[in-house]
Amino acid sequence: MNRLLIILLITASAFGLFSTSCIEDSFTTSPSDVLTFSVDTLKMGTVFTDEMTTTHRFTVSNRASKSLSIAGISLSGPGAQYFRLNVDGFSGRDFRDVEIRGKDSIFVFVEATLPPNQSDLPVDIEAKIDFMTNGVGQSVVLTATGQDVERIRDLTVTSDMTLDAARPYQVFDSIVVAEGATLTLATGTRLLFHDKARLIVEGSLVSLGTLEQPVTLAGDRTGNVVGQISFDLMSRQWHGVIFRPTSKSNRLTHTLIHNTDEGVVISGDPENGLRPDLTIINSRLRNSGGLVLDVIHSDIRAVGSEFAEAGAGLVSLRGGSHVFNHCTFANYYLFSYIMGPAIAFSHINDKTDDDSGAPRTEAEITNSIIYGLGSDLSHGDLTNTRIYLRNCLLKSAGSDDDNFINCVWDADPLYYTVRNEYIFDYRLHDESPAIGCGDASLNQPEADSDAYGLQRGPAPDLGAYVYTPEEKE
Repeated sequence: MNRLLIILLITASAFGLFSTSCIEDSFTTSPSDVLTFSVDTLKMGTVFTDEMTTTHRFTVSNRASKSLSIAGISLSGPGAQYFRLNVDGFSGRDFRDVEIRGKDSIFVFVEATLPPNQSDLPVDIEAKIDFMTNGVGQSVVLTATGQDVERIRDLTVTSDMTLDAARPYQVFDSIVVAEGATLTLATGTRLLFHDKARLIVEGSLVSLGTLEQPVTLAGDRTGNVVGQISFDLMSRQWHGVIFRPTSKSNRLTHTLIHNTDEGVVISGDPENGLRPDLTIINSRLRNSGGLVLDVIHSDIRAVGSEFAEAGAGLVSLRGGSHVFNHCTFANYYLFSYIMGPAIAFSHINDKTDDDSGAPRTEAEITNSIIYGLGSDLSHGDLTNTRIYLRNCLLKSAGSDDDNFINCVWDADPLYYTVRNEYIFDYRLHDESPAIGCGDASLNQPEADSDAYGLQRGPAPDLGAYVYTPEEKE
């Protein structure tokens, strides 16, 4: 018994010596033992002035085997007063005697609220976080860019109004364009919508974007969600654009609408003879939790435009007369299972009648690409309908008939898109079967050049974008 007890005590003692020897609690004072940082410069991106940034972080590591004592951590520089720190769980602006064990690290979290700068242009703000360890000073640079914005709250446009591009507009609640009024978005205008905000058009909306200065309607979140994933990829940040039955003569040129919950919704009132219309030229409707375009007894003419990334499918056409020329319908939505086809048709025959008494859906889809995850069309058989697809590339395997004419079937267009790397680029690789398969005689007047300003020529490529040869290394 005594012999067994002695063995157990020796074993326990040896284990205790072994386990405590893994942690070195003594402190190094050597000037060669300093800190390492996960970043040299913490870039916090562009933020709206008078609003708190998202929280950014970096790590501070001790590579030495012994513990380090950081004598001081403090903010300095011309913009120091606008930044706030949290070091290893403690908030403040100045810290003393912060310990990091050997081969260990701590987090530093940074936030900022930048002041108005009374400028239309963004203004850069810079500060430093200074660390003093063993008599050696080190710094991490902080950079943020402040953008003054015009804030709109619950605006009703009752007479013709133009919003310009001097500063972005941050929209809370809603903008309502009253019947009979026209809201014009000048070249380069940016409308950035807060959560649940929307644009409601009872009159007319005219967006005058250009190749060099497009118009943008998007969510008001800036920076990245996590890592390198931008908020630009996130849907459901704001409600969307709603065209009411009284709306008319709407036009979007070089306009980007993204990050919506329900996309663009345009609805008519057949009983009262109200049938709104919307022309979409060289524009992009993308990243919607629902559809990017929901059309109900209204008329759409779209040329050179992209309809992409939506949870409920891309485009729904119920009633109305529609032209889609040189358009790309591509769905690689990230955030849920895709619930519907790229293009859904309804009210096309007696079986899909909605009892509105309105004329059946009519559509001419020409020189376009319909390809992505999920199905491409809601109906594979369009016999006895007024829906025609001419010179289109389709994901489905099929064959031409009276409604599908000169189509490219069961073919991958070879986009540049790489979904798992968050690249959504619907231009065409060198070997794309969509190259040169268009029919120039089908083109609308605005189809001469694409959204990048490239000319289509006599043998146009299918889809919204003109193919350009890849650069060889």
